[in-house]
Amino acid sequence: MRDFFLTDEDRAFRAEIRDFLERELAPHAAAIERDEDWEAVRRVVRALGTAGYMKLMFRDLYEGALSKPGLTHATMLSEEAAYLNYAFETTIATALSCAYPLHAHARPEIRERYLTPILEGSAIGSVCMTEPNVGSDSASMETRIRFDKPAREWVIDGFKRYISNATKSDIYIVWGITDPDVVPQKGMSAVAVPADSAGLSFPRTYDFMGRRGCVVGEVAFDAVRVPEANLLGQENAGFRIMLGAFNFERAILGGSGLGVARSAFDIAREHAQHRVVFGQKLGQKQLIWDMVAEMSWRIDAAELLTYRAAKMYDAGMDGKELMREAAQAKLVSTETAVFCADRTVQILGGDGVTRQFGRAEQIYRDARALPIVGGSSEMAKYLIAAREMPAIKPNL
Repeated sequence: MRDFFLTDEDRAFRAEIRDFLERELAPHAAAIERDEDWEAVRRVVRALGTAGYMKLMFRDLYEGALSKPGLTHATMLSEEAAYLNYAFETTIATALSCAYPLHAHARPEIRERYLTPILEGSAIGSVCMTEPNVGSDSASMETRIRFDKPAREWVIDGFKRYISNATKSDIYIVWGITDPDVVPQKGMSAVAVPADSAGLSFPRTYDFMGRRGCVVGEVAFDAVRVPEANLLGQENAGFRIMLGAFNFERAILGGSGLGVARSAFDIAREHAQHRVVFGQKLGQKQLIWDMVAEMSWRIDAAELLTYRAAKMYDAGMDGKELMREAAQAKLVSTETAVFCADRTVQILGGDGVTRQFGRAEQIYRDARALPIVGGSSEMAKYLIAAREMPAIKPNL
């Protein structure tokens, strides 16, 4: 049994969401990859919203059959979507990462204006953290946010890159420094910026080797003004809001990695059981069954770590008490995705690197981003080591 941590209700939900995505996403997956068909992406997002699946993280808003919806089920959604098309999964995971701080920290009128459309599937969201000189080291942020007291507006100047859903989002959650005279962790704030704001621009989008169909690019802020109410939480409390989102994001990425890994594994396993070489099934060869066995145990380990973290979160754990477990989930699942994608291509041989013979080469290209996005594998290892050795501070 692969789903050791799941209840019967969880398993029933997995079957439900898998059937839904087979109907709504699977018919469009090839067009999203081949043509980068954004309209297909939007159609499936709308379908998810209409069905209520974008509300899984928010028990006060969820209206479905689950008795206790939560991160466990949002992670399942990401896993099953990534199994079919990781680019699409990136789009909805980013929208949920935008919805999370809006739900937790936005004022009621801002929640109604921007959160509700995301959860209904009629809007898309982005989170803007990464900058040219800022990746994992988010405390070095250079974007500035100042308060214009007479106008009662926040003014944002800065530049962000590697922003998923750039040019396509309706709302952007932007982090920047509001008090440059203190350490960044105590002088950072987050604001909600609607897409039609004057001074907001998109210098370029990126052409990635994988995740085709997910729009990723740059977002620039030139004296962008938003109302005072668009501040999330309190002024200078943005770093805590950011940290609160990380555990959520890492568990979701655990699901992403699992979906990609499972998709690759299923292709390899099927091929190994049917391909005949030297008069025998390929899977009878010791070197091949070694690959298949290792993919299998890695997937099981990744699943156990991912759903342990999700279940802990749903039980009320967060912050530092979940940091190690969420980092382990993200690290193992995303590295497993890369391993399985690589071994699948090797098992398929020439068919593995040729588009005409299936999705193995697409999965190989898609998977490579996973140990980088949402915090690199090296950063995850740092977080794990920091918890295991509390008497010292590991040197980044």
